[in-house]
Amino acid sequence: MDGLVTNSASAKEEDHAARWGAVVSLSLGVFGLVTAEFLPASLLTPMSADLGVSIGTAGQSVTATAIVAAIAGPAVVVGTGRFDRKLVLLALTGLLVISSLMAGFASNLATLLAARVLLGIALGGFWAMSLALAMRLVPGRLMPRAMAIVMSGVSIATVCAAPLGAWIGATLGWRYAFLLAAAVGVVTFAVQALTVPPLPPVGRTGLDTIVRVLKRPAIRLGLATILLVVTGHFAGFTYIRPYLELVPRFDVEMITAILLAFGIGGFFGNIAGGFLAERSTRMAITLAASGIAITALTLATAGALPGVAAAATAAWGFAFGALPVSVQSFISRAAGDEAEGAGAATLTTFQIAISTGAILGGLIVEFQGPAGVFLFSSFAALLGASLVAVSRKMTLQAS
Repeated sequence: MDGLVTNSASAKEEDHAARWGAVVSLSLGVFGLVTAEFLPASLLTPMSADLGVSIGTAGQSVTATAIVAAIAGPAVVVGTGRFDRKLVLLALTGLLVISSLMAGFASNLATLLAARVLLGIALGGFWAMSLALAMRLVPGRLMPRAMAIVMSGVSIATVCAAPLGAWIGATLGWRYAFLLAAAVGVVTFAVQALTVPPLPPVGRTGLDTIVRVLKRPAIRLGLATILLVVTGHFAGFTYIRPYLELVPRFDVEMITAILLAFGIGGFFGNIAGGFLAERSTRMAITLAASGIAITALTLATAGALPGVAAAATAAWGFAFGALPVSVQSFISRAAGDEAEGAGAATLTTFQIAISTGAILGGLIVEFQGPAGVFLFSSFAALLGASLVAVSRKMTLQAS
């Protein structure tokens, strides 16, 4: 009985020590960064017309952010190792504000691209540090819940960014959408300054640290799973609009509604993934990857039926929403005190998977059409699910 009371008291102390306000501030940061990242997708037409460039050229503002983010993640972790992590976090949020203001007032393509490069630095640096930050703000047993809160910012941005950007662009002008992103950044900066405690550096992360982390079998397993499942997901998702237009033959209004359902599904999937990961990260990853495989296979084989296509797309959003929080919780537990090195490796793997998925998806669409790409998506996700499911020995230290 005494031991039970002691354990209960210890749990209460740990819960009290969790800094949930700071965790929410990280979620705000994610929301602002991902919203700014996604805005051009819904604003390319007015942006290109105003800046006097083609839509394809304006679209390079998205490419610039993605490429810089992949490089900036490890670079920020290694280059700022001597500084208080709170100060680095505030600096990255400040870059979100500056980049959004630059984009909002850009008079030419060069200024816009410069703004998007700054956003890429902020985005990459934040994602590379997010695991380590969350681990220092809550006890280890609450890590999945903390990551679910942080990742909810992604889900909300996914739901809101494109339709909100399109509406603001149509009513006020595209520049106001970026100014709104800057305002979100200012609010986020203030909340982070008030809620995040000083976080002096713990050790120092270098390139050798990242290499050392990659030698851990559980880390390699998590990264391989990301590479397979995320590649499969983005191979299909990049071309979801032409699929919905050509296979079930939905009109634009219906496609908008279905993509909104995908985003809402992702929001609830993120919450479900967090709760599942608290019980078993291995089980959470396996279920999320299996869900992506099943829904992609459904779209490939029965997507011509409008009701099936709509339901499968929404379910796909739920399954994918559960994946990032599950796999990041898995990697964070395997990383231990090398969380920043693991975070940098995770970010780079995600970016490689996103780019690879888009390229492979494009090649498959060219040869087999939009429906064919979902067979590849299903196969890749199923491989990822199988990899985790059969690797029980490796996952004991992380699950």
